[in-house]
Amino acid sequence: MRLIHRTSVCAVALAAMSFAATPAIEMSGNYVEARTADIYVGACFANSEVQLVGNLAVTGWQINKGTWRGVNLDGLSVVAAVHANSTLGDRTGEPYPVRALLIVDEKASLEQRMALRQFAQHMTGDLLQDIVRTEALPITFTILGDSIHERRVELAAGTLASIRTRAIESSDGHCGHEYTWYEPLAKTEHAMAAFSLEHRFNGSSTEDLRARWSSPDKSSAFVGTFRLAE
Repeated sequence: MRLIHRTSVCAVALAAMSFAATPAIEMSGNYVEARTADIYVGACFANSEVQLVGNLAVTGWQINKGTWRGVNLDGLSVVAAVHANSTLGDRTGEPYPVRALLIVDEKASLEQRMALRQFAQHMTGDLLQDIVRTEALPITFTILGDSIHERRVELAAGTLASIRTRAIESSDGHCGHEYTWYEPLAKTEHAMAAFSLEHRFNGSSTEDLRARWSSPDKSSAFVGTFRLAE
């Protein structure tokens, strides 16, 4: 019995040492996304778009402070563009397979670029599992407004992808029964639907995502914050 007891104690100690040796993840920052379908919308309008549009999206993260498994990512950004099989977030359809193009901050080192890729995949589940190409470009992520309710976001990844949002106004509604129809594509601490003044991806229509798009003037965005600690 004494031998079994010592073995158990050793196993627990080794497990604790292994857990302690795993670098921590502590990250926080800002998030934005825009799709080619309205997300703050009445049911009748959402049903008119489902499985017809909404299969294209751009997402972006600004890391204010963060360490990903020992790699410091303070002040860096990462952007993804996705081309799904059908409307993203549709509970009755099947968006997979999804092709993704990842844009990492050109200021990042090779180690940081790999960490940014892993972070973006972690935050989106299966959405970014098939990354067909990775680009390193200058990324700007600008936030205007004093509160998240007034927040306006301007995101640009070189000339390849861009989002520009404003808060949703009462005049943006069509039927008076609008609500947030879809959930954000990524994990967030807090997110609000927003209006897309600009939503653009200038990729090749024949390579990579096999799509390029411009989808402005829709209630098709989310702006928010994220916080991750593991």
